[in-house]
Amino acid sequence: MKIGIIGSGEIGGSLARRLSKLGHKVFIANSRGPESLADLTAETGATAVTANEAARSGEVVFVAIPVWKIVELPKNLFDGVSPDVAVVDTGNYYPRERDGRIDAIEEGVAESRWVANLLGRPVLKAINNLHWRSLLDGGKPAGTPGRIALPVSGDNETHKAMVIGLFDQLGFDGADAGQLDESWRQQPGTPVYAANLDAEGVRKALAEASPERRPEFRAVPNSSIGKP
Repeated sequence: MKIGIIGSGEIGGSLARRLSKLGHKVFIANSRGPESLADLTAETGATAVTANEAARSGEVVFVAIPVWKIVELPKNLFDGVSPDVAVVDTGNYYPRERDGRIDAIEEGVAESRWVANLLGRPVLKAINNLHWRSLLDGGKPAGTPGRIALPVSGDNETHKAMVIGLFDQLGFDGADAGQLDESWRQQPGTPVYAANLDAEGVRKALAEASPERRPEFRAVPNSSIGKP
């Protein structure tokens, strides 16, 4: 499978390493340009490209960048990209530590719905609850007791099935977490976040989630300094 990755940090880099090792053709981009990815491409065999090229290079495209950097992506990023391409948002909103205040999210819009609105493109939300170290070395064969399950939210069932199949190759079960507007169930501070649960545990945790953001994951008065 051809896979595009926008972002070369802990999640994007881990995806490039894992997916390349599985034999997928990976195209990866970051904000610093293809030349900055020489070490990663030498290690993995992935191809360094621009963000626009990454968006047009894969059957699945992972957007693995900080939430506040979504506004810096090219406005035409997915123009002309086939609707058959699944786009996966792996990000989380951290207003105090990194992203600043985003009013729509503070007012209750699901984080990945906000991302989809800015991209002008339907997305899935997935991998956001998994630590990058678990992504690198936490995968297990199908049927292994305690195998980590990853919730996947989104409005396109075909895209969900495609991504869940990819997660199975990576060593994780997939759990359908409902529509994109329900993806608040897997945002930071919810029971499934960073919990490394199996499929049954994920379903239980999603059911127990509250739409009310915990105080530590809400913006404070100075959260907007230097950020959108």
